[in-house]
Amino acid sequence: MSKIYKTYKILSSYTKKIIGFLVFLSFLAILFYSLFSTTTKSYSIFVEFNNAYGIKEGTPVNYRGTKVGVVTRLSVNLHKVVILLRLNSDNTFIPSNCIFEANQIGIFNDIVIEIIPTASVLDGKDINKTTNFLIHNSYVKGYKGLSYDDLIRSTTRISQRFDDPRFFSLFNLFLKNMIYFSDEALILTDKFNNMFYLFTELINLSLLNNSPKN
Repeated sequence: MSKIYKTYKILSSYTKKIIGFLVFLSFLAILFYSLFSTTTKSYSIFVEFNNAYGIKEGTPVNYRGTKVGVVTRLSVNLHKVVILLRLNSDNTFIPSNCIFEANQIGIFNDIVIEIIPTASVLDGKDINKTTNFLIHNSYVKGYKGLSYDDLIRSTTRISQRFDDPRFFSLFNLFLKNMIYFSDEALILTDKFNNMFYLFTELINLSLLNNSPKN
């Protein structure tokens, strides 16, 4: 019994040493990763909209077709909605003259914040990161972009206009006037053809009368 107990104590001490060694290795790995890994810093931009347009936390932010960040916060005020964008890397330079639009894309009309550049930025020494590009905590104005809801609303309004009896009465009057004008145009064309025929006949007769006789 004493031998079993001694064996158990030896195994237990070895197990504790192995666990302690593994914990120490894990600590060293975490410390090494935190010291020597290349971490990218993010930065934020405030965008003001007149309406939320379905924007919520987690809405993606695209720049030139690539996802560069997400919406992290949304604040609804009396006359405006201010959202906070977090761009994933401080190496993502956004020109200060870009347009921020809230667009609907995809089958399910998902909302995406599109950053659209309006002009090319000069290369070389003339570039100034504080004036030519948006910096951390910049405040810009956003606009409403493509929206399927607006398209459906416009289509509904057009269909309602066609259902209006006044529209049909005006359209009927327009068709009657067009038929009347077309009839008058045909009569005028026929008279013009007759006059042209008489004019050509007169010219032929005058040529025959003026021709020298043998």
